[in-house]
Amino acid sequence: MSDPAVIDVLSDVFDLVEVQGMMTGGFAVRGPWASSGTVSRPLKLIALVAGSATAAADGPGGPDGPVELAPGDVVLLNHRTRLDVRGGHGDGAPVTLVPEAGFDAMALAAADLATDDVLVGGWIQVSPAGLALLSAALPGLVHVRAATSAASRLGGIVERLFDEASSGRLGSAFAIRQNGQLLLLEVLRAYLEQEETPVGWLRLLADEPLRPALRLIHEQPGHPWGLLELARAAGMSRTSFAERFRAIAGTPPLTYVSHWRMLLAQRALRDPDVRVGSLAAELGYGSESAFSTAFKRTVGESPLHYRRRLRTTVQAAAHRS
Repeated sequence: MSDPAVIDVLSDVFDLVEVQGMMTGGFAVRGPWASSGTVSRPLKLIALVAGSATAAADGPGGPDGPVELAPGDVVLLNHRTRLDVRGGHGDGAPVTLVPEAGFDAMALAAADLATDDVLVGGWIQVSPAGLALLSAALPGLVHVRAATSAASRLGGIVERLFDEASSGRLGSAFAIRQNGQLLLLEVLRAYLEQEETPVGWLRLLADEPLRPALRLIHEQPGHPWGLLELARAAGMSRTSFAERFRAIAGTPPLTYVSHWRMLLAQRALRDPDVRVGSLAAELGYGSESAFSTAFKRTVGESPLHYRRRLRTTVQAAAHRS
């Protein structure tokens, strides 16, 4: 993952995911404890700051875990419906903990990181396109261990999150959101380093032979790419390239090109000043109607209907707030 081309492409994808990290709760406890409950949002994340714990989740497809957590470890849940975490040592019944919808800065500030179990967590809000990308690429439970090559980066972000959550300083809510974004990025990086990822776009990013072709697609999405041109960029025959790409990404190369264009289109259509005809030309379509047909086939509605629905959703959210 040290190659600049891979980092560039991951940044492209991460921009489209449009992450807003929302770290929403945490606790510090000494002695036996347990925290169980339903998971109401698609992407949930917990990080162990100090101590030890075990985590298990359930949801469609069956249970995941339990996994043993060490300081700096992070768990990302993908469409799980229940999370059970427990830890602590000593006699007596476990204390039942329910993290509040906000950090108790005073309680966290009083934590003794040498003796207490300290856990922070929350949910990750992403765009609809980003949710589809992450849901397809990740298993139900991703456990990223601090004892990996990403330990210094990941552990450092977990420590900063705790520092901001326990400080009560001005701007801490903003800092928590920003570090939440960085935490998710490092989770994806570390996941690529430590696991054999499932077939899909995330595995595609880590495939070195296909990297030159993938970079071209992302750098010039409107170019009329052909299979032979992309195969030559990767130094492969047309047949070998097509077979490898499908095996790694789960889709044929030109289907990936089309899907990438549609993701770019969904982001662009959020801007009311972007004209559909200009966007069609920018993304390599010969006409607005050809673009609209491709967009509807992939997204399920026309570009104009998508933009109108998005505007209505944003206005409704603003009214509720």
